[in-house]
Amino acid sequence: MNPLTELDQLNLEPAAKNQVAALLQALLDQVAQDAKTIESKDLKIGALTYELAYYKRIRFSTQSEALTALQRDVFEETFDTDIAAIEAEVEQLQDHSASTPATRPKRPRAGRQPLPPHLPRIEHRHEPEFCTCGQCGKDLVKIGEDVTEQLDVEPAKFFVHRHIRPQYACRTCETITAAPIPPAVIDGGMAAVGLLTWLLIGKFLDHLPLYRLEQIAARSGVILSRSTLADWVGRLGVALQPLADRLAWHLLQRDSVHADETPVSQLDPGNGKTKKAYLWAYRSNDLQPGPKIIVFDYQAGRSGRHAQNFLQDWHGHLLVDDYSGYKALFAAARAHPETQFLLEPCVELACWAHARRKFFDLYQANQSPIAQEALNRIAVIYAVEADARELTAPERQALRAETSVPALTALHAWLNQTRLRTAPNTATAKAIDYTLKRWPALSRYAETGDLPIDNNPVENAIRPIALGKKNWLFAGSERAGQRAAVIQTLLGTAKLNGLDPAAWLKETLEKLPTWPNSRIDELLPFRRLE
Repeated sequence: MNPLTELDQLNLEPAAKNQVAALLQALLDQVAQDAKTIESKDLKIGALTYELAYYKRIRFSTQSEALTALQRDVFEETFDTDIAAIEAEVEQLQDHSASTPATRPKRPRAGRQPLPPHLPRIEHRHEPEFCTCGQCGKDLVKIGEDVTEQLDVEPAKFFVHRHIRPQYACRTCETITAAPIPPAVIDGGMAAVGLLTWLLIGKFLDHLPLYRLEQIAARSGVILSRSTLADWVGRLGVALQPLADRLAWHLLQRDSVHADETPVSQLDPGNGKTKKAYLWAYRSNDLQPGPKIIVFDYQAGRSGRHAQNFLQDWHGHLLVDDYSGYKALFAAARAHPETQFLLEPCVELACWAHARRKFFDLYQANQSPIAQEALNRIAVIYAVEADARELTAPERQALRAETSVPALTALHAWLNQTRLRTAPNTATAKAIDYTLKRWPALSRYAETGDLPIDNNPVENAIRPIALGKKNWLFAGSERAGQRAAVIQTLLGTAKLNGLDPAAWLKETLEKLPTWPNSRIDELLPFRRLE
């Protein structure tokens, strides 16, 4: 029944009745407004919940090869951010919703890792305001502690080293004596080793252009002009060049190497535009003993002669993609790039990841049953590699002979039979032809226990360069590209060997000015044996 109708039945004075009627009407209006608000919030929560489910389905059901590695990183970062934002919006609406209970179970946060134990801890103790019970007044007794941890960070702090050298004179000899100036990697420069390390890590590992580093310093009231930063980078590149050259020498002592290349834009001042240059990458084989090495070689083009110039008279197993620039290295009449003397040819290893990708793209395009069968068969040989990851080379060779070789033989026979039934010039025929054409190079790894199945290690090493190109856009000159290759070589090798690149670089820059060339290997970014 309507409360206003019931009010008419009460024996009240007219003035009081009007006052109570106005109050009831206000309450009814408020209830109606609250109902509309709650309904609106419920509708919005429902819409956000649906949107959240949609984002989670897309985010967590993504095929691993549906996007390139770089695209996948950006995709996951974006969707993780969107999911967190939607969840926060839902929580805000629920906190202010009258239809939601006051106490809700906490949202589970799966996957949170403990904070690194090596980080310093600053303790904040929170004691109760009173040491007695608020109900009975008795003294409180400590029974335990509830400990929570929060991760914090301080931005880079700039500070100054003051080197004070007292001057002492001998009145008799009329001479002045003072301690020598500490040696520095840049003579007479104002930059300490820590600042130089911050500069190189920011530019070549975090891919920040110099103008951004200039802005970061300016926020702390430190004026570092771009010309000064550029001068330091140039001098450090020259100082570190011998270390990169030595890494290249060590790499070419191995009998198997990965190789790949990635395009880089280079400024072409005469035209006011950019032209395409290439960063060539050569990486050691992880299945063989010794430190891991990655060497970058910046060149103005993609001609195969650049690979020949780098490798010189090296010959061994070279794992590459199907780029024609490498073909001269495998020719029987291979000539030395400088002396033209005939050299022993390199042995070609092909990448199964590239061959697999052809069938994966085909399957994604039209759900081809032939592509699916090829993927299933290739998965068998990759499963063997996963099982053999911790085995020794002889054990891996035995496992490959027992499992991989028969699987490869069956795959080769199936590809040949399938090709006979496939129309020419189709996508299926091209995928099959790519694998059959390179079959000797694809199957060669299985004859050994220490050759890799694919070129993924060097592609993974190049990936940070692809990410960095989005920031620095182009190399200013060929010399700048070569300098970047030197520093990327050293920092990349440090990362491969599990070292902190910044810590290694700082220590190296401190030692470099007085370090004898005969002991240069001790400065290389290899993990030291304990």
